[in-house]
Amino acid sequence: MKKVLKPLFLMVAGLLVFLSGLFPGTSTGFAAENNDQSTVVDVKAMTFNLRYKNNNDPSPHTWDERVPTIKKLINMENPDIIGTQEVLYTQLQDLENTLPQYNWIGLGREGGNRGEYSAIFYNEKDYTVLEYDHFWLSDTPEVIGSKTWGNNIPRMVTWAKFLDKKSNQQFYFVNTHFDHQSTNAREKSAELILEVTKEFDPELPVILTGDFNAGPESLPHQILTNGGFDDLWETAETRINEDLGTFNGFDDPTGEGPDRRIDWILGKGNLTTNEIEIVNYQKNGQFPSDHFPVIADITLTYNK
Repeated sequence: MKKVLKPLFLMVAGLLVFLSGLFPGTSTGFAAENNDQSTVVDVKAMTFNLRYKNNNDPSPHTWDERVPTIKKLINMENPDIIGTQEVLYTQLQDLENTLPQYNWIGLGREGGNRGEYSAIFYNEKDYTVLEYDHFWLSDTPEVIGSKTWGNNIPRMVTWAKFLDKKSNQQFYFVNTHFDHQSTNAREKSAELILEVTKEFDPELPVILTGDFNAGPESLPHQILTNGGFDDLWETAETRINEDLGTFNGFDDPTGEGPDRRIDWILGKGNLTTNEIEIVNYQKNGQFPSDHFPVIADITLTYNK
């Protein structure tokens, strides 16, 4: 049915148009009432296995030598939020000093500051953490350091609910590191992540990052994508470095090829991916890590 504007509304509308003509630099809010009634939030998300600090990696791939290269890569790519894997507490301290624009949340996989972290770094100028928590990839996810699925070392998840300060919109960011040996552990880990994320606010988008130690044809990938997540590599409008994998081992610029794309960014909810890239930056033959990071430009859409 055709809508009819009442005379009073026409008078108000005319006055608003007149005022906007007198003061072109000001906004009357009239256009905002007639938009598509949605808000968009752009997030640059990165997943990055940084390789744990040890005494075995030869020069120029020792941790101390790699820190400046990691700094250059991150400042060059400028991600908003980074899901990291394998970092130890001393490495987190180094990154904190090297990248002052980021804050981080996390817990060692063996409790406190012991063991590797799946820490989440975020640009604290633009984002606030509203909630966060951790769970372990086992039959007893609330038990710190638990492992029951055949993995020899504990594996865990760190998640946070973020507030985008500019738009006042919220979303979840989940970060993990699946086991590198146990197929059973990887499959059950995927199932547990589905179970836990189903308890999140269903109205909010979820971004999931991690080193999944499995390729895109694997069962863990199928479990997650059949369970409601999209692999943003597959849904992105633009993909950069499609011929690469993500595990370079400090010596393979191909990352072992696309079948070894083991570091993923997945998403659930009202989001789209504009561009995603396997970042194969290196400096004079020095790799920032034995994994290539992956970065995605993601648009979250909220209906008002």
